Amino acid sequence: MAVFQIFSQAEQRRYYAHVCSKASIFMIFVIALTFIPPFFIAYRSYGFWLRVDNYEEQPQVQFKHQLLVTMETSDSYITWSTFQNYNQLQQANLRIPVLQSREADNNGDGVRDELQLKLEMPLLDTEHIQAVQLILIFDYMLSKFSTMQMESMGYLRHESIFPGGQLKVIGDLLLVQRQPLAHRGLDTRFNTSIFDRNSLFLDAFDLSKVFTEYSSRNVTTLFQYNYPIWSKGRAAGSPFTLQATVRYPLTTVQYTPGLWQLFKWAWIQYFAILVVFIFVFNRIKAFVYQNQLVTTIVIPAFKEHKL
Repeated sequence: MAVFQIFSQAEQRRYYAHVCSKASIFMIFVIALTFIPPFFIAYRSYGFWLRVDNYEEQPQVQFKHQLLVTMETSDSYITWSTFQNYNQLQQANLRIPVLQSREADNNGDGVRDELQLKLEMPLLDTEHIQAVQLILIFDYMLSKFSTMQMESMGYLRHESIFPGGQLKVIGDLLLVQRQPLAHRGLDTRFNTSIFDRNSLFLDAFDLSKVFTEYSSRNVTTLFQYNYPIWSKGRAAGSPFTLQATVRYPLTTVQYTPGLWQLFKWAWIQYFAILVVFIFVFNRIKAFVYQNQLVTTIVIPAFKEHKL
């Protein structure tokens, strides 16, 4: 008559030894080799601590209605700004434009998405514009992790060998970081005026000095535009028109992770290597104790219960 296996059960054995025996020393040695090397392997792989991470955020940007514009002709320039002291220092080259600006929330989420600016500079018929530079001042804030607020700048310059009558630019106000932000707290280190509005000296409005100080910041903004449209020629009596659309795009922010995020990241790096070590050394322990390479007392589990 044929016989079939209808049930199976593994026999469990337990191994006993004195604290100072070779078997105990071997077990301590195996435990150390199981748990300590994975830590050093994970650490030396340069992925154990998450030093910098990033996230995406829609910045809260507001045009402060502060700007400085300069238009260069073949032999001179004309300029204007929203800073009264600067205008007084530039009386010989001052020209007052017609200015319109509007900030739009295109997707209706309550956060401004772009600035639309139009500037019309009156000119004499004998004046011909060959270069334009514009500085716009913004209030820039991030608040998803740490709250970072600063006064930032958008700068554009375009020049042509042909006299122009209109310049159109469309670009993005991008965040530039030389240092990651903190993961929490309030950061107002760079919430200071870019121009010294109260200065009575023209040196305070020198652009080379302003740009040097601004670029030394760890966090700045950059107005990036790729396709400026320069229209040649201008009708008699017409102003030079500058139209700029400055978009406030979703930005990627670098930051330094907090303590719990470091532990969460480091734990998974360590565990991934630890699993392999546990599997290998469990096989080694089973081989050593089953073959009695070190002396132990072997008692089946069912006999131990009876005892």
